[in-house]
Amino acid sequence: MNSLSDFWKVIVAVSDAGVLGVSLGDVFAAFGIFILFLVIRRVFFRFVVATVIKVTKKTKTNLDDMLLVAFEKPLEFAFVVMGFYVAGQVVPMSEHVADVFAKFVRSLIAFTLFWTLFRALTPLSVLIDRALGMIGSPSMRDTMKDFLVKLTKFVVICLGVAAVFQEWGFNVAAVLGSLGLVGMAVALGAKDFIANLFAGLTIFLDRIFEKGNWIQTPDIDGIVEDIGFRATKIRRFDKAVVTIPNARLAGEALINFSRMTNRRIYWMIGLEYRTTKEQLQFIVHDISKFLNEDPEFETDPKKTKTFVFVDSFGASSVDVMLYCFTKTTEWGEWLRVKERLAYRVKEIVGGHGAGFAFPSTSLYVETLPFGTPEQFPLSGQPTSQRAPAL
Repeated sequence: MNSLSDFWKVIVAVSDAGVLGVSLGDVFAAFGIFILFLVIRRVFFRFVVATVIKVTKKTKTNLDDMLLVAFEKPLEFAFVVMGFYVAGQVVPMSEHVADVFAKFVRSLIAFTLFWTLFRALTPLSVLIDRALGMIGSPSMRDTMKDFLVKLTKFVVICLGVAAVFQEWGFNVAAVLGSLGLVGMAVALGAKDFIANLFAGLTIFLDRIFEKGNWIQTPDIDGIVEDIGFRATKIRRFDKAVVTIPNARLAGEALINFSRMTNRRIYWMIGLEYRTTKEQLQFIVHDISKFLNEDPEFETDPKKTKTFVFVDSFGASSVDVMLYCFTKTTEWGEWLRVKERLAYRVKEIVGGHGAGFAFPSTSLYVETLPFGTPEQFPLSGQPTSQRAPAL
């Protein structure tokens, strides 16, 4: 009996000693409180949040649904922070440990708040759409929205980091002020980043191109997928993605095919030299008539010019210049319209008894230096049956 009593005293002593001076009872109590908050979190999301989701689905706007999705993860983490804080209250701590614990909890709270704000920026970008209204094209508004959202997220991250550092006693203002001492070193080390950043602002403000535009530079040809702070992503037509620094794009010649009002067709049609004047006139007239009457070609002189003329006498052909514009700018449609025009031109040329020329060379010999050559005799043929010499 005494041995059991002594054993119990040992258990109580070990329990009182605990871990790092904290009794096991307090440790288990803190752990139980933390588990309790995790259970509360599960019940809260199962009933309260589920009910709110059902209500928001009945509303006309999707903004509340997107905000709920954005708040879900930070809200789950908030229960963890609350459980950690309440559990820490039942554990006796020294003054120094309590101060560190309080700073850690405040840092977690600041992180949760800024994380929530960061995730809410994407659904709140709908408000930017409303603010932009009818400014520019839809792709331009998307580009502006993406840029503003990225910029705001960057600011939120910087403020969040500053808030956490402030909790741990760092003087953020003094740190920012001290950057002047190393400003030259930072500028030299980050000059490329700064150049690309300002080039990105130039591309954005001058509307050089937008997301979804088809652009061509001396090195790349493709569709703009994303305009970032440092670089722009372009998907080539072979489906490979190329990332180009903004400073390079802003500093070189660039063609934006998406800004075309019409798409041009420019041909030189070579006809045979035996084509008569009347045939040329009929061919030019019929091609012009087809272009002016077909609704897929732009004939408004205020917008484009259409020319069909006999242009020059080439080395092997009489050249007819065909210069016109289609109403469509979409590449596939343009190829289809151009094909129709090619078929029609061939019908018109053939219909008037003319033909297309091709490069050729004619050799005219007046006299041969050694007279007329004899015909070469066929092998095995008798001399009497050989062809007479010319």
